[in-house]
Amino acid sequence: QVHLVESGGGLVQAGGSLRLSCAASGRTFGSYAMGWFRQAPGKEREFVGCINWTGDNKYYGDSVKGRFTISRDNARNTVYLQMNSLKPEDTAVYYCAAGGAPDPHPAAYDYWGQGTQVTVSS
Repeated sequence: QVHLVESGGGLVQAGGSLRLSCAASGRTFGSYAMGWFRQAPGKEREFVGCINWTGDNKYYGDSVKGRFTISRDNARNTVYLQMNSLKPEDTAVYYCAAGGAPDPHPAAYDYWGQGTQVTVSS
């Protein structure tokens, strides 16, 4: 069992940066792949990025490539999402998730956080 709590969301102007954190409980955090997803009102949940359990392999959605970076610190049971050059279309609730392997599909993940709101003003 893994319990996930996101933090770091907020309001930022276009072009700005935010760093989201996802803190996990449970001693097995290091064995899970972690993913970040987002969901804007009226839209489907969108893949943002994912990372394998060692942190060596990372994958990103096309809309965030080159702007967002995912990383993890297994000693701190935390995964991060550094978001740079933010755009108004990045506005969404951001969720972290834990699963067996890095995957762009939400159904591949077993555990989800409650989400954190990111709002980018123009």
